[in-house]
Amino acid sequence: MRLYFPILAPRRTNARRYQREPVPFQMLLPLKLKKEVSGKGDKTKEAACMQEMAVLFACFKKSEFDQQQCLKEVSAFQNCYNEYNQRAKVQREMGKKGILVPGEKKLTHKQLNQLLKTYPPL
Repeated sequence: MRLYFPILAPRRTNARRYQREPVPFQMLLPLKLKKEVSGKGDKTKEAACMQEMAVLFACFKKSEFDQQQCLKEVSAFQNCYNEYNQRAKVQREMGKKGILVPGEKKLTHKQLNQLLKTYPPL
């Protein structure tokens, strides 16, 4: 016969429970900004012309994939995609040159490095 006493049993630690005493901060590296930014996160994951593509596929489904009946939707999708390519090309050119565009919300790593050169961190 086995007796189990919950009082005598070892308590399991609960990772969600708050810690009773504050954890001391250990500074592994100095707390200062670097003088440049890496370009690892510059890949854009934006989908272009999703609305036009959805309308095009709906028309294809309705007309049983006959392109002659969906010429208006196909041309709208192609125009949207061509405009997107032109905008992306201009943005890539500006990003490669490191030219800062006033009011631009997303900057490439080269543009950020250009800003950090003009205004270095202390």
